[in-house]
Amino acid sequence: MSLDREFADDGKELTIFLEEKFDFGKVQDFRMAYSEGCEGVTSIIINLQKTEYMDSSALGMLLNMHKSLSDSVTSFKITHCRPQVLKILQIARFSKKFNIV
Repeated sequence: MSLDREFADDGKELTIFLEEKFDFGKVQDFRMAYSEGCEGVTSIIINLQKTEYMDSSALGMLLNMHKSLSDSVTSFKITHCRPQVLKILQIARFSKKFNIV
């Protein structure tokens, strides 16, 4: 897996760090980041600090993650968005499903 991820000490929070480009090429890595070894996780943070570009497939990946984990995860956050990425998320109305901070 080429994406970095970090678990909180109690194992209930997972932070996934995306790279400069968040696009179709990250489908497998992103899915593995939130599905492997994540039992007991109740909060997911997507850190977009390095992300300068995201396409529609990235939006789809975020929605698929939300849909597949919504039974067990109670908090979904997207953090550290650059202005151009934040604008995409706002236009797509992602604040309805994700806490964007």
